[in-house]
Amino acid sequence: MDRIAGQKRTSVTLYPQIEPFDQRFLDVGDGHTLYVEQCGRPDGLPVVVLHGGPGGGCSPAMRRYFDPAAYRIVLFDQRGCGRSRPHASVEANTTWHLVADIERIRKLLGIEDWIVFGGSWGATLALVYAQTHPDRVRHLVLRGVFLMTEGELAWFYGGGAGAFWPDRWNDFARLIPPGEQYDMIAAYHRRLFSGDLMTETRFARAWAGWENALASIEQDGVAGDAPADYARAFARLENHYFINKGFLDTDGQILRDLPKIADVPGTIVQGRYDMICPPVSGWTLARHWKRSDLRIVPAAGHALSEPGISAELLRIMDGLRTQRSG
Repeated sequence: MDRIAGQKRTSVTLYPQIEPFDQRFLDVGDGHTLYVEQCGRPDGLPVVVLHGGPGGGCSPAMRRYFDPAAYRIVLFDQRGCGRSRPHASVEANTTWHLVADIERIRKLLGIEDWIVFGGSWGATLALVYAQTHPDRVRHLVLRGVFLMTEGELAWFYGGGAGAFWPDRWNDFARLIPPGEQYDMIAAYHRRLFSGDLMTETRFARAWAGWENALASIEQDGVAGDAPADYARAFARLENHYFINKGFLDTDGQILRDLPKIADVPGTIVQGRYDMICPPVSGWTLARHWKRSDLRIVPAAGHALSEPGISAELLRIMDGLRTQRSG
């Protein structure tokens, strides 16, 4: 079912900021330790929040989309980013490691099944996790769908989005010699993993700046430099996943495996003018997933913080909170 969501609001009131009732560092093996937190109601309806990137990390603002009197909210920093360690590491860091990490967290916290909430790369990971463990997912809430396909990567790193933002694309591309610009992901990979910290940081900031500049419909393409540590983790992890095609077996795997979640309900929130993850991915997903509900926000881009996106996500989570907790 497709629908047009309510018009964009000038402001959205999220739930008040709350502090975690549980914070821990979880050793998941392979030399990795993950930051994990819980907040809200300890016996509430469980929801796990999967951040974007890969490499974006979770933030306190992500807690505010859920009624703390109803939800048990679980957030964690995926391998190599945020407060997880080692920082910016790509060793033993694949989609399948992350899927295993989510299951490890669920079991550790004694949760039978949960709502899985993710946007952008978080939506990708949510779908792969659900297809691997469909009996552990009671509902998928996805924003700005990214299906981890070659076509989507070609759009964003091959000049498609650059046709709408030629000035910002020029800033991103001009750091690479013309002879290497036919494959920007590979060209940046060589520099992000050069072994020279100054070089890695310079190119990491350019990589992050290209994406951040296009995140919101309110932006005019100007994005300040991200902090060096954040940019380096974000850029290295994204590039590592993208050059390896998300560590999926084949292009289009998520759509191929949709029968595995045929009985899992889902809601998709998509900005009409999303330049990073164009609406065709969410629309295609909804067409092939009968238990999904696609909500297109008319005047919105990609970011979680877009007023129209935030308002729709709040409506969805408020509607789901009456489900009985497992």
